[in-house]
Amino acid sequence: MNQLSFFIFFGIYLLLSRNLRNIFPFNFFASKPSLPIRSSIFYRNDGVAEGGMGEMDVEGGIAMKLWSKFRSESVFVNYTPFFVCLAAGNLNGDVFLQYISQHVHLLNAFAHAYELAEECADVEEDKKAIRKLRNYVQNKLKSHDSLVREWGFELPEQSTLTNGTVKYMEFLLATASGRIDGARVPSKLATPFEKTKVAAYTLGAIAPCMRLFAFINKAIQALLDPNDSSHIYKKWIDHYCSQNFEAYAFQIEELLDTLSVSLTGEELDVIEKVYYQSMRLELDFFSSQPIMQEAVVPLSQMLDPAVGGQLTIFCDFDLTCTAFDSSAILAEIAIITMQKADLDGPETQFAWMSSADLRSTWDALSTQYTEEFVRCVDSIIPTETVKSFSYESLYEALEQFANFEKKANSRVVQSGVLKGLNQEDIKKAGQGLILPDGCKGFFQKVMKNENLATAVHILSYCWCGDLIRSAFLSGDLKALNVHSNELACEESITTGEIIKKFESPMEKLQAFNNILNDKGKDCQHLTVYIGGSVGDLLCLLEADIGIVMGSSPTLRRLGEQFGVSFMPLFSGLVMKQREVVEVGSSKWKKLSGTLYTVSSWDEIHAFILGS
Repeated sequence: MNQLSFFIFFGIYLLLSRNLRNIFPFNFFASKPSLPIRSSIFYRNDGVAEGGMGEMDVEGGIAMKLWSKFRSESVFVNYTPFFVCLAAGNLNGDVFLQYISQHVHLLNAFAHAYELAEECADVEEDKKAIRKLRNYVQNKLKSHDSLVREWGFELPEQSTLTNGTVKYMEFLLATASGRIDGARVPSKLATPFEKTKVAAYTLGAIAPCMRLFAFINKAIQALLDPNDSSHIYKKWIDHYCSQNFEAYAFQIEELLDTLSVSLTGEELDVIEKVYYQSMRLELDFFSSQPIMQEAVVPLSQMLDPAVGGQLTIFCDFDLTCTAFDSSAILAEIAIITMQKADLDGPETQFAWMSSADLRSTWDALSTQYTEEFVRCVDSIIPTETVKSFSYESLYEALEQFANFEKKANSRVVQSGVLKGLNQEDIKKAGQGLILPDGCKGFFQKVMKNENLATAVHILSYCWCGDLIRSAFLSGDLKALNVHSNELACEESITTGEIIKKFESPMEKLQAFNNILNDKGKDCQHLTVYIGGSVGDLLCLLEADIGIVMGSSPTLRRLGEQFGVSFMPLFSGLVMKQREVVEVGSSKWKKLSGTLYTVSSWDEIHAFILGS
């Protein structure tokens, strides 16, 4: 076993043992199973899956930990129409000026909050640090008009406070005054410690705003040509990406860490609550900015149900909705079942193979799959990269890949490793699956959106559709349409046979097209396909919008050799927003050869549904 295979094996072993122990009776684990998982049969088409389950510890102070924990909120801010249009350089000028005028009110609220926090700070050094931050804001207010003119704009003479601005200001000043829901702060701050707590809470309310600003503007700046002076918001973006602003954000975070050192766990929880609330209010602030133009986000607003607008979302399951392949779960259940049979004696209905033989068989199958997978991919990749996207050549290459997959599945059936599994155990395992952050929540929001005509279809190579349906059983997701292979059963016990519905990229594509053909062509229709492995390539390209989840090196390597380009979703949306203004078209083109990449379900959620 090579080093990479060992880490794959060890990671899945720990993951599955922990999760399945919460599902099955304890005596199922009388002796600890040792899975032979070491290869791509459990990481089909990819070899390695990124990500995992559970929270990772983050080094640093509380500011860094909170930013790491709630950083996903920045995705929703970044994908607002305001920032997508701004990044594209075609945000309506009046909208931008309205935002600038609202920002002045927020700066005044920050200055006042700093003043109250300075009064609460007990240590003179902390007072000086807060005073320095307040002076920064006050100087910025004094130079604000001239700075806006330097950016190339003139502020409107009058501005009306928006609801989002009012809520944000009220929150900042209430926090700085010690009026915090759920926090034990006396009406009169009598002791230095009570005052210091309020100062810490105030910094907790301010810190995410500055970090968020620096983070989002850097993401936008990375998309701009530094030599292009035609982008009308470039100076504004550069201002918030400057070293001075970055240093200001760091100073706030360092001070928050300092003020939080002596706080109890309960008081740190209050800071976490305040920090998160500030992030949400920042999102509300930008989401509420009036957009006087057509925007490509959120996608759902581009479809009008009144004229038959429909959205169909297709999604793979393994390594898209899960962090690992479902065959690993079935292997674990099979081995646990055989271990139980070993203990119960030969008379049990399951005892047709010892658990040791079963482990050995799984190991042999996975080793063979890995070796043949590598050879197959190498054989279908052309020696030279094609000069332009060639769908036909890719299709022909994947036909060879289809033969490999079918042979691998036949070996699994012939080996009998899927024989003797109880359907109820499979369903329990599915119900216990922890899907990636944001996955189930996204589908729940889609299904509950009454203003959007949407259908969701799961297309999967998974050997067992019951496992998928069980994974989505909770959370009102029974309306999801699952298309997958199935395990044949007799009296709720698997026979070892697979009822094969599709085993190849072509069969997935045929299912994709059959679903669309049933919908007819007399409506405004848009398709999104979300996938992450080689078997998804044809569907990803056939959809109006193909979104690649995660980072599959094999998928990228194969796609790029046939002229497929991979673009981060946010970058693609900025380019699309430019097209809306320059070309006057917001239509997405299938078979364009461009696929969009994301690293989280939050990006998909923000793109399709907004906040």
